[in-house]
Parts: sequence; C-alpha cells; structure tokens
Amino acid sequence: MTLYGETRKSLREEKLAPQKQLGQNFLVHKATAAAVAGCGKIHPNDIIIEVGVGLGALTLPIAEQAAQVVGLEVDSGIVRLHEKKNDLPDNVTLLHQDILKADFDELYRLSKGPLKIMANLPYSISNPFLFKLIEHQEKVAWATVMLQKEVADRLTATPSTKQYGIPTVLLKSCATVKPLLTLKPAEFHPRPKIDSVVVRIEFYDPEKVAGRAYDRFLFQKIVRAAFSQRRKTLLNTLTAGGFFRTLSADDKKLAKQLTCETITQAEIKPGARAETLDLEQFIDLTMAFSLKLSNG
Repeated sequence: MTLYGETRKSLREEKLAPQKQLGQNFLVHKATAAAVAGCGKIHPNDIIIEVGVGLGALTLPIAEQAAQVVGLEVDSGIVRLHEKKNDLPDNVTLLHQDILKADFDELYRLSKGPLKIMANLPYSISNPFLFKLIEHQEKVAWATVMLQKEVADRLTATPSTKQYGIPTVLLKSCATVKPLLTLKPAEFHPRPKIDSVVVRIEFYDPEKVAGRAYDRFLFQKIVRAAFSQRRKTLLNTLTAGGFFRTLSADDKKLAKQLTCETITQAEIKPGARAETLDLEQFIDLTMAFSLKLSNG
C-alpha cells in the first residue's frame, strides 16, 4: 500500500480527518518525506525537535538519521492514534503540545543544547512560529521547515518588494535563510492550493550577522513601528511609535521634530518608507535612536 493509501486508511480507521483549522496537510510520498528529512543535514548524534508529527511520514526518516526525536503534536486524536498503534520508532518521544505555547527552556533541556528543529508548518501558525524562533534565537541552532510558498518568499524578499516586511528584516538580523526544495500540492493530503517550500534557517549571534552591537529590543520595536502602516513615511510611523514618550502628550510637534532629526542623523530620508530600507539601514536607525534617547 502506498503512503497515500496508508494515510487515508489510518485516518478512516480512527475516524479522524485533516483539520482545516489546524492547517493539516499530510505528506503522502515516502521519497518526498525522505528528501525533506535530507534537507535537515541531520547528524547521527542530533536530537531533533519535530513540530507537527502528524501520521509520522516525516518522523520516520528523521528518526532513522538522528539519535533522538522529540515530536510535538497539537492534535489529541493524532496523539491517541500513535499511542494506540505504538507505531513510532523507539527513539521518538511524542508530546501532546502546541509549539506556540511550548517552553523553549524545557525544549533546550530535552535537546541538551541549542534546538535543531524540523517541521511541516501549517499556514495558520507560520508567522507566530517564526516570531517565536526569533524571540528565542539564542536557544535555536537551526530550523528546517516546510512553508507555503508565499511565506517562504517573504523570508527571502528584497527591499522595495511587496513581500518584504517585518519577518524578512527580523529574521535576516539573526539568521540566514536558504530555500532548498519546492513541493507541489500533489505531495500532500489534502492538497493545498499552492506550492510549499522547504527552507533552512540557521541562527547566528546577531553581532556576527550585523558586524556591530546594537540594542536588539529597540531594533525590533523600530522595525515593527516602521512597517505598521506601509504606505506612510518613516517620519509618520516612527513618530507614532512613541519613542519620545517622555514628552507631554500634547507636544506632538516636538516629538515629530526629534524623530525627524534622528532619522536624518541615520543618513536616511524622513520621507522614505520602511519597505525601501535594508537591514543595515534599520540598524543605523536603531543606533541613532539609541543615541538620541540616551542623550535625553
């Protein structure tokens, strides 16, 4: 029986169905699952965190290559299926857990070091998952994840394009992103409407990526504020960002003046829009705001 047939049979026997709200699309070709696992560049002593075990199509080839797999699955029905069938390899630990609510300190302990993550991500949690990785970047070595093509395109977008935005800049500040494999809808059950792309995200010390130290918290706040209203200028979005909130509420004119001076000091035009700035310019803005704020 093909993996596609096995998938449908398992779901039917356990009276389960792919849940649309969970964005479940199961891999149905063993060769494809093996190719995706190969993108992880797994070493024999690796402990892999797998997000979304599903019916185990990707889990099995990962388990063949890794020392151990810690699989997180949010669907209680899928967890019960594996517990009933006892069909996962001995080196796989299955946890009924939502990655968005997971304790990364605990996962770090289970991994015995920086996390090595593999996932077939539902579209609905792609952005929250990526932001969680960025939030806990110091605990993550790499993540090889399958995303819908439009999400993958955002991560590798360049300035002055529609896809370029908050995830692009924040991820680029701490990691490299490399697309490795494109999968057609026929590789899944049920079939998604668009292609999927496997990308490898490798995290580094932000200072090594940027070549200089800067306030990471302030950087993220500036990026989010700058893209908050894409059609507005940096002067307007960053003024609205409240960076000079020590001023009295009615002194908006002075706040705008200080914001204009700070943007100019970063050698950026106040009339520019966020989507035209590259990573280095956002760091320049962060340095300028940091200096301005520290000087009162």
